[in-house]
Amino acid sequence: MIQRVKQFYRAITARITMADRAWVEETLPAAAKSLFYDMHPADQYHALNVAKTAMRLWGEAPAGDRDLLLRAALLHDVGRVQGDMDIMGKVLAVLVKHFAPVKARQLAKTNTGWLGHILYVYYQHPEIGAMKLEGIGMKEEAAIIRCHHRKKTENDPPELALLRAADELN
Repeated sequence: MIQRVKQFYRAITARITMADRAWVEETLPAAAKSLFYDMHPADQYHALNVAKTAMRLWGEAPAGDRDLLLRAALLHDVGRVQGDMDIMGKVLAVLVKHFAPVKARQLAKTNTGWLGHILYVYYQHPEIGAMKLEGIGMKEEAAIIRCHHRKKTENDPPELALLRAADELN
């Protein structure tokens, strides 16, 4: 839970620098930039931190395609767009999942009402994001993002393992 408190603090104090924007601009193709900037600024900030952490982890133990990992890290939460799930929506989703996990899943399946929609996006954002990325031809990134909240398997590509580790640290 302390990690969640830290995430909340970072979300409410998030500031994207010009250097961050330049990094996104040079790293992502045009259609993907649009998806990145459609996210809430707090999610953009989180994605940038995940990407920086992923690059550090990759540097410590290079595995897989560095550029693919970087793009996947920057785009891993594009299934959550500003307006669908903002900071307080995510806080509420985390709390409902923690205190009433069965009810949270039930409401998410309905995708109705404000809370049902927030929970739907919370649980389904990897699939939503993967579908968006497939729509712009980023199939490799989509495959990684689709699985980033699933349980680890022996067949996970190294980029997915590094993305998961970086996301957990942020």
